[in-house]
Amino acid sequence: MDTLTAHPVDPWFRSEIERQLAMIEVDYGVRVLFACESGSRGWGFASPDSDYDVRFLYVHPLDWYLRVSPQRDVIELPISGDLDLTGCCSKP
Repeated sequence: MDTLTAHPVDPWFRSEIERQLAMIEVDYGVRVLFACESGSRGWGFASPDSDYDVRFLYVHPLDWYLRVSPQRDVIELPISGDLDLTGCCSKP
């Protein structure tokens, strides 16, 4: 396989990350717009025990933004195995 075209994320972890992001959309009622690797893997410095640091940007339905009381605009999940997922809310 050509190293320039090979995807840098292991296929199993890529599927698991996509599954976790889909669960976040359902559990939190949001839509994930963008996700990326932000840790050592993203910079090409991963060690054998590096986890996957996934950061994502999401939006809520419009009525969430129209509330008078402040709402939490970050989704931080506990690190689970090799996955560290954290997202922040975007303006609609």
